[in-house]
Amino acid sequence: MIRVAAFIFILPVIIAVSLTCNAQTQTGPQATCNGSLGDPVINQDFGSGSNPGPPLAAGVTNLIYVNNSCPSDGQYTIANSLTGTDNCHPTTWHNVTSDHTGNPNGYMMIVNASVAPNVFFTQSAPTLCPGTTYQFSAYILNLITLQTSGPRVSEPNITFSVETASGQVLAIDSSGTIPPTTDPTWVQKTLFFTTPDSVSSVIVKMTNNAPGGNGNDLILDDITFRACGPVIETGFGSISGSPTQSLCQGQSANYTLQAQVDNSSNTTPSYQWQSYHTNGGWVDTVGQTSNTLNVQFVNAIPGTYQYRLGVTNGTSTLASCRVYSQPLTVNVSPNPVVQGVNPVMQQCVGDTVVLNATGGSSYQWSGPNLPATTNNPVTINGISAADAGQYTVVAYNQYDCSSTTSTQINVNPVPVATATGATTICAGDSTSLTASGGAFYLWTPGKTLSDSTISNPVAFPTDTTTYTVKVSNASGCFSTKTVTVNTLKKAIANAGTNKVIFEGQTVRLTASEKYGNVFYWTPITGLSDPNVLNPFASPTDDITYTLHVNSTTNCGTDSSNVFVRVYKKITIPNTFSPNGDGRNDYWDIDALITYPESLMLVFDRYGQQVFRSVGYANPWDGKYNGQPVPVGTYYYVLDLKNNTPKISGWVLVVR
Repeated sequence: MIRVAAFIFILPVIIAVSLTCNAQTQTGPQATCNGSLGDPVINQDFGSGSNPGPPLAAGVTNLIYVNNSCPSDGQYTIANSLTGTDNCHPTTWHNVTSDHTGNPNGYMMIVNASVAPNVFFTQSAPTLCPGTTYQFSAYILNLITLQTSGPRVSEPNITFSVETASGQVLAIDSSGTIPPTTDPTWVQKTLFFTTPDSVSSVIVKMTNNAPGGNGNDLILDDITFRACGPVIETGFGSISGSPTQSLCQGQSANYTLQAQVDNSSNTTPSYQWQSYHTNGGWVDTVGQTSNTLNVQFVNAIPGTYQYRLGVTNGTSTLASCRVYSQPLTVNVSPNPVVQGVNPVMQQCVGDTVVLNATGGSSYQWSGPNLPATTNNPVTINGISAADAGQYTVVAYNQYDCSSTTSTQINVNPVPVATATGATTICAGDSTSLTASGGAFYLWTPGKTLSDSTISNPVAFPTDTTTYTVKVSNASGCFSTKTVTVNTLKKAIANAGTNKVIFEGQTVRLTASEKYGNVFYWTPITGLSDPNVLNPFASPTDDITYTLHVNSTTNCGTDSSNVFVRVYKKITIPNTFSPNGDGRNDYWDIDALITYPESLMLVFDRYGQQVFRSVGYANPWDGKYNGQPVPVGTYYYVLDLKNNTPKISGWVLVVR
């Protein structure tokens, strides 16, 4: 079985009171309180801050303080939460994120009860009033979850008692078993008792009735001990009046606060009005000891003002004997701070104007030609000179407090603009644009203008372009005009790529053009038709042809050249007789000399090179190293070095 550490939150209030010997013990909640409560004589909320909290004062508890969230049997700690890694028993304990009030930094007392039941908390409360009923209460949370509770798990059960200093019990009651719950749940346990005559102090004790060791884990918070008295009814103007009043900043008002006390005890009550001070708490209002209070506000300052009536039975005026009415409150609300409204607005005729205020929850606008409206923002379309003037807005907050502000709208005329320029130019040409009517000019697009900020820039567009000019006056108002410059394209000629042919061949010229409709070739030598775009060319020698194209829009002529390289036809003889008789003594190859970079190589039948020539300036004479080669067949390889395939074959040397 899982052992659950026993945590008990100890009530840090024990009241030590001297009582007469013949005081009668009040067992169970025999005294009750149906009236008003006083300020706590004891108010233990354990403070607030970061974990862990400080230990309790000496004498309050006999448990041992530890500065971590895992006390053992007979130990306690002070913490503002019990979650995550701080929860020593995450499978059996609730995760508690805050104290009873929901304050994430508020401390609570977490106690691991002693194994044997015992008195674990004691505190005294002095200066009590005889014959007065007091309420003693605390909030308790059972740490054990419903899922892990069972017959062998102890549940918290605490006895609250009030005793004399000598140990005589004046009142006693048990909280009873505090059952486990699915979620962490705070329950309030209360003990009422009435002090006997001549009593001025008591001792309050808390006793753990359940054993520790397995269960009996709890948290305690907000322990109070306060007087209970008659019902006090209050209101503004009468006891049935509202408990609150509202004022706006700067207003003045007079209020009469009325109270009535249920005097069923037939005693003569004493009254004392109090007001709440931010730094000092509740403070007695000097001289205000009747059941009415007059409160005056002059030029009210924002804030919350609270008043209550303190009542004691009989002649006692001790603060510990008083009970208090519910506070009566005057809320002085700050007036809204209106923002977003410019003091002066400069507008141009025809503008769309938006009036928008912030800082309030509702608004009231008014102005020239503008009926009063609750719209916000307010839109004025196409404003005119008749709309100029002051516009006022009243802003209201949720308490109907208001502030007023205004804006002056000045409506300025717009300039009468003109713009002119040439309508058609040829690409590459320029034209002047001219605008007038204002003090400042801005042309767009500005990339193809000499200066976009003057009235008469020079335009040099490469394509048809519409220019817009913004013509402004000294008030910043403007109008716009446009000028479109149609840009005509000049003719573009492209004679195509250079060509290579052998003598006697024909090639087609791959020319193209743009923006032209008349074209011709020069010279006409070797062309099939000089007046077509792609004629056939069959020149006998190298030649450059020029294509001429005229623009279809009279924007000039363009030309382009193409070179045709003509290689001469080569004839290679297969026999020659280098015998010195003056006939056919050399291996003459027609036109090979026209290929100055050509390479001729000759080999014998064994593959040995016997002749090499670049350009073939000197034909082969049938010799190798100055000696005649033997009669026979020789093999050649000819590379013309013009990106054409190599030529190979044989030649016969005879004598």
